[in-house]
Formats: sequence, C-alpha cells, structure tokens
Amino acid sequence: MDTNIPVTSQPRIVIVGCGFAGLRLAKDLADSPVQVVVIDRNNYHNFQPLLYQVATGALEADSIAYPIRKIFAGQKNFFFRMTGVQHVDTARNTVITSIGEIRYDHLVLATGSLTNFFGIESIERNAMQIKSIPNALNLRSYLFQNFEKALLKENPEERQALLNVVIVGGGPTGVEIAGSLAEMRKDVLPKDYPELDLRQMEIYLVEAGPAVLGPMSKDSQEKAKRYLEDKNIHVRLNTSVKRFEDCRAYVSDTEFIRTENLIWAAGVNGAEVPGLPAEVVARNKRISVNNWNRVEGQTNVYAIGDVANMVTEDMPRGFPMLAPVAIQQAEQLADNFKRLLRGDAPVPFKYFNKGSMAIVGRNKAVVDLPGDKHFGGFFGWLTWLFVHLMTLVGFRNKVVTFIDWAFSYVSSDRALRLIIRPYKRTDFKDDKGKATAEHNAQTPQYNPSVPSPDAEVVGR
Repeated sequence: MDTNIPVTSQPRIVIVGCGFAGLRLAKDLADSPVQVVVIDRNNYHNFQPLLYQVATGALEADSIAYPIRKIFAGQKNFFFRMTGVQHVDTARNTVITSIGEIRYDHLVLATGSLTNFFGIESIERNAMQIKSIPNALNLRSYLFQNFEKALLKENPEERQALLNVVIVGGGPTGVEIAGSLAEMRKDVLPKDYPELDLRQMEIYLVEAGPAVLGPMSKDSQEKAKRYLEDKNIHVRLNTSVKRFEDCRAYVSDTEFIRTENLIWAAGVNGAEVPGLPAEVVARNKRISVNNWNRVEGQTNVYAIGDVANMVTEDMPRGFPMLAPVAIQQAEQLADNFKRLLRGDAPVPFKYFNKGSMAIVGRNKAVVDLPGDKHFGGFFGWLTWLFVHLMTLVGFRNKVVTFIDWAFSYVSSDRALRLIIRPYKRTDFKDDKGKATAEHNAQTPQYNPSVPSPDAEVVGR
C-alpha cells in the first residue's frame, strides 16, 4: 500500500508538492519525531520567479532547478516519491497516486497553481504559457523557430506575424518577460539575424486593468510603465485579449494584433486535488483553510501556498499567491505540527509583508518596502538581483546564475539561443500532463487571405 515507504511508530506527514511551501515545510520538520513523505511529479524543485529568463535565453534550465533528493540528502526522516496524485481519500487517510496508495496521518497540500485561461478556448489552445520549465523551454524554442521562419517569408504580413510578440498580463511575469524580450530585440537578435529588420518587431504588453503591477504602489506602477515605454514596448491598459486564432490576437470584436507569439501571463488558478468536498473549493479553485491552514471540515488535512485560500479581515479575498506567503505559511505550519506533538494549541498564521519587487530590464527595477517606501532604477535592480540570487536553492545554482548574469551585463549578450528540442503545437501538453492533440490539430496557421470583415489591424 505504501510504495515501499517504511512503516514506523512516528506520525506520517505527507506533503504533496515541492514548491516553495512544500520544500520549506519538509526542511523545517527535519528534526521532528515525524516521518516526512514528499510527493511531486518532478524530481526537482523549480525556482519559478526566474522561468522567464530561461524562456528568453538568459539562463539555462538547470540554473533554476535543483534535485529534490539532493536538497534533502542526510535528512533521515525524509522520503520522496516521484508520482502524480490522482485523488485523495480522506475517509481512509490515503493518497491515491499513479504508483500506488500512500497512507498518511497528516496530509499537506502544497500543489501550487495552474494557468487560468478564463474559459477562452482559443487562447488555451494556441497561446504559450510560462508556469514550468518545459513551458519555458518550449517558449524559447518557439520564438527562435519563428525568427528562422521569418527569414524565409516574402509576404510582409506573414513575416510581421512571426516577429510580433503579445504578452497578456501586466503582473510581474508579464512585465519581466516584456522587458527581457525588448533587450533581446535591441542587443541579441540583430547579431543573429542581420537579414531581418528588427525594428519591425513589435512587443505588446496587454493588461485588462488600469495599471501594470496592480498589487504594487502607484509610484512603482508609474515607474514600471515608463521603463517599459522607454524600451519601445506598447503598453495597452484597460485592454483584454478576447480570442487568439488565425494568428490574430483580438483585443475587440474587430481590432486585432498580428502575431504568431502570444504569451499568456494573465492569471492563475489553484491546483486543487480531487477528492476533497466541493464546498471547500473556493474561487479560482483554491482550497478554503482556517487560520492555521487546516482545510475547512477536516481534522488532519492542510493546504499551504498558492492553493490555500485563507480569508481574514485584512485579506477578505485571501492572501496573494506569492512565494513569501507560501514560505511563511510553511514555517508556521511546521511550528504548529511541533506544538501538536507537544500537546499545545496551534497558533494562527500572521503574514509579515517584507515588500514586493519587479524587474523591467538592465538597471531598471521597482521595489516596494513596508512603511510606504519605494525606490527603483539601478538600486532597485541590484536589490532584485541580490534577493533572487540568495533565494535560489543550491550553491552551484547561485554561482552559475551569478556568472551568467555578469556575462550578460558586460557583453549585452545571451549565449543560450539554442533550439535543442524543436517545439510544435502538437507536442503541447497541459499543466496536468494530458495531451491536447485533438485541440492542436485544429491550430490555425496564418493565412492573410482569410477574410476578417471590418477588422482593424493594430500597429503593423
């Protein structure tokens, strides 16, 4: 039943997911008299904040990933099984996985989040996303493949569609990838593609709200927008993409942007686990928990991180889906497990906001700190680099990332422009690993002869 996990007299805590929350919880329980079992469908921890740099060739994938077994080497109470969870049987205290059943005394769901396409099928079918390392590698390959195709096109509309990039979502991911692509357009692509007029490459950042970086201060929002526009990025606020088909990103029923490259960074859902009662699944598929992260109506099931929906007076819509929230919830839950083992009452979670930040490009970043303090520019950029470098898991990853960043800064170049695994839309797999070939077979190719009555082209 237990996939060769030894049975002991110690309580078993099963953690599903080894992102920021699951990783911290498992590490904080290292010296506790419990058995820690981590389940993840990957054998590595992925540092998601730097995925966009993998997608744009600034970093290689192994710079932001670290083997789970190596992280916990020497932790005697730790066991890992690489598998996907099919559902949870709370009546039997059992997790059903693709390799068998795993019993638990306490279950912690730290499954993170999935891309939210808001029910727009054409976008889910055709857009690129950036939630995982395979996503980032696919995006990198797809972009460079399209540059190669653009060299061969005589039709200016076909060539323009291959060059243009539309990023949907003005949060940190959207802002950061837009800035990174703009630097590629300026410093990298002209060296590789001198036959192309890269001035024709248009980058659009489309945001449905009134400002980029919505959760940040107005000062940081305005700075970030100015930095983006200084890089010749078209920032479209109060605008949403309605559909994406025939290589046209429609921002209204009649107005579209020609592009083969639409990057969706507009929203996320919680990665819920089947088997929990429907009433505990809140908006955006997050799981409702109380103030010590226990799932409502359950006695030994918990949720932390992005998948947890903890509503308080200060956070009536739940805590934001951010790494600092996930890490602090994991730390508090580890402390509460230790309290339970001693027979003490658990302590409610209290979030300490250490601030937020986003990078737009070289020497350009914005930082918000507690106490209504804001700064940006070069100092903000250095702060962003230092915080992310120190947060990376593994000494090797820190060193390699620092060297790559230093090389890029000095040379204004990126060496990782390799199409190692050519990407095809028919190879696309969704976040749950299920093939969507039936959708991809219908993926339209750009055809300028397809009529679009009264359609207005945005830009080129």
